[in-house]
Amino acid sequence: MGAPFSFRLIKTDGAARRGTMMTPHGRVETPAFMPVGTQATVKGLTPEVVRGTGTEIVLGNTYHLMLRPGAERIAALGGLHRFMNWPGPILTDSGGFQVMSLAPLRKLAPDGVTFRSHVDGSLHRLSPERAIEIQALLGADISMQLDECLRLPASPAEIARAMRLSLDWAERSKRAFAAQARAGHALFGIVQGGDDLALRAESARVLAEMDFHGYAIGGLAVGEPQATMLKVVEETAPRLPADRPRYLMGVGTPLDLLEAVGRGIDLFDCVLPTRNGRHGLAFTRHGAVNLANARHAADPRPLDEEGPHPAARSYSRAYLHHLVKANEMLGAVLLSTINLAYYQHLMAGMRAAIEAGGFAEFRARTLAEWERGDIPPR
Repeated sequence: MGAPFSFRLIKTDGAARRGTMMTPHGRVETPAFMPVGTQATVKGLTPEVVRGTGTEIVLGNTYHLMLRPGAERIAALGGLHRFMNWPGPILTDSGGFQVMSLAPLRKLAPDGVTFRSHVDGSLHRLSPERAIEIQALLGADISMQLDECLRLPASPAEIARAMRLSLDWAERSKRAFAAQARAGHALFGIVQGGDDLALRAESARVLAEMDFHGYAIGGLAVGEPQATMLKVVEETAPRLPADRPRYLMGVGTPLDLLEAVGRGIDLFDCVLPTRNGRHGLAFTRHGAVNLANARHAADPRPLDEEGPHPAARSYSRAYLHHLVKANEMLGAVLLSTINLAYYQHLMAGMRAAIEAGGFAEFRARTLAEWERGDIPPR
């Protein structure tokens, strides 16, 4: 086992932050993007391929893994790192969002939530204590408190109720985490409060007093406009301890990442790079390219002659279009890989820009490239 969890803030450039996060399974340079490994796999990609994109940390999903194959089974097989053959750090979410969004039948109570599995209909119960126990069994380097995540829009009364329940669950999660006695591992608290800035401020204040290893902003990218999301981030991030990592959960597009880093966020996760890759959409320096579009069918050019991954530079658009239209799995694999590499390249560019004191210029240059758009074939 490696070093215990720690976070060091190296440089700031405006609100943008450059740091280093140490975990028992290695270092993570921040700002960082975590590919989503929902069921102990980043869909369609081997751990070696994921590493090759520049990825240092991945996310695992408590809800899915507790249902299949089961946390106790994974623990008996040596933990999630060994089970999925990933040697680097793993952050696990608490399962709260999936319970609320996927479980067909659920009953929420102050002490936890009872739900039926979307896999086989079996009955399960998730409490703050059980969520922490599952993440400990998985062996997560970073665990998340159980929270209640509402879809927006929601009524002010519902947003306030869910925020205060999440604060109660944060305190219980922290006690349960301390009882697990896993030296060197970390627990993050989650700020809730919907689009209500006063509730977000209250949540951030109370969580900061609880002294978590890091802090997440949850309950965004769930139906609200991007401008609302960014306003919440802009107002909330400065209220969190400056010496702890800040994680924006479930976000987002390359533009979301760029704008959120500029507002003080250090850590992200999202399914978009791989989900879009499986549906024929590639991310490049010139924005998104829909390879299902017929205009690519006879285009011999590479996807991006200066792309960060060799696959973006070596496979023709015509071939990638063919793979997508023929529903060949290689198309999904190649585009998922290209997309992850682009995301990691974008994060590396932001890290370098912050260190050099040029984040504003990097942001403007990146936005200008996206606005120019993809160049059509001659």
